[in-house]
Amino acid sequence: MVSTIQPLAEKDNAAIVELYKKVRAQTMQIVAPLEIEDYVVQTAEFMSPPRWHLGHTSWFFETVLQSYQSGYKAYSEDYLFYFNSYYEGFGPRMERAKRGTKSRPTVKETLSYRSRIDELMLEFLEQLPLHAQSDSILFLIRLGLEHEMQHQELLVYDIKHLLNDQYAGEIRPAPAPAEKVSGMVEIEGGLFRLGYSGSGFAFDNEKPAHQVFLQDFALDRAPVSNGEFLEFILARGYQDYRWWFSDGWEVIAKEQWKAPLYWELHDGAWIIRDFSGLHSAESKANEPLSHVSYYEASAFAKWAGKRLPTEAEWEKAACSASDRNRIQTFPWGDVAVDASKANLFENRHWSVTPIGAFPEGQSEYGCHQMIGDVWEWTSSDYSPYPGFKSEIDEYNDKWFINQRVLRGGSFATPQLHIRSTYRNFFHPNERWMVSGLRCAKDI
Repeated sequence: MVSTIQPLAEKDNAAIVELYKKVRAQTMQIVAPLEIEDYVVQTAEFMSPPRWHLGHTSWFFETVLQSYQSGYKAYSEDYLFYFNSYYEGFGPRMERAKRGTKSRPTVKETLSYRSRIDELMLEFLEQLPLHAQSDSILFLIRLGLEHEMQHQELLVYDIKHLLNDQYAGEIRPAPAPAEKVSGMVEIEGGLFRLGYSGSGFAFDNEKPAHQVFLQDFALDRAPVSNGEFLEFILARGYQDYRWWFSDGWEVIAKEQWKAPLYWELHDGAWIIRDFSGLHSAESKANEPLSHVSYYEASAFAKWAGKRLPTEAEWEKAACSASDRNRIQTFPWGDVAVDASKANLFENRHWSVTPIGAFPEGQSEYGCHQMIGDVWEWTSSDYSPYPGFKSEIDEYNDKWFINQRVLRGGSFATPQLHIRSTYRNFFHPNERWMVSGLRCAKDI
């Protein structure tokens, strides 16, 4: 493991303690409206029962205690097996598709486990400044909290698949669009520095920053809307092989896809189901499209006479400052994320918001909602940047195969967790996550 964290100071320790408490509490807020029966159900192979998320995120911190707390004894060998995910280095694990086949540990036992790990971690954190390996441990703890924020987003996805509009959490009204956003912007090419080069936390797959060359291109000012995609459906886009990659054409035939996930055909009209209920597609026409696979995104782009952007094109559109010689942290500048600039988890809308609802968050090129609302598919393969060095075994590097990059975050992404350089990745057939697109074009 390689760490770039500086020696631990008292203020750093106090900050990590507060962040630990905040992140762990937010996970429990997400599951608070659930009934006991909801915690243990697995509705599909790609989702996990909420109980498993609660245990797995605690398991991650228990591995820190096992490695660095002298004399630590495992809470339960059975828990180490059940709550592991894909970490081969930590021993045997239960297959993902079978996480809903066990009734034990019970929800009560899992919550007791979580509570005990929190007690031990807070005790451990009090002594952390005195530990000889405090800088490496601080790196792991911050990684663990980022990992838990990833699972908070996955929890939202899984609860939606499990309960959808039966989930009884707080849903705040979405803001009205401040302006109509349409058209494309032209972006000059040339050399661009892709990747993260700051001093804060970032995953190793965002590094190192490196020079790439871009041709001139155009990019949609807004993500593709439900209304635009409805036109593709009505034009029989799902029945026309011309728009699809061969693999995608096989997938839609096998799975009998006719529309995005959570779209339903009622009496000849398309309906979209979300956390707040059933809505006609027309009533949500000005909202960003979500829950489409890479195959669907690329097919729509081809049908529209455009293409998906590369991740370098996406990042340039999001990060270039007005003088074009400086890279910004976010589309709106270097100011931290807040609820006025992007629709992220803390906004508590539990859904996408109308296109044009966050004018303060637009990029200097005039592109809206590049952060929040929906993860946007790019045409880029998920592969290591030139000069990549893994900072933690089995976290990102083992997935550099057969996946595509998505950018920008979604309404389920915590504010602290997102950056313009963040590289999410999924297989091209997956669409259970909050995934959409915006189109690009050569000029």
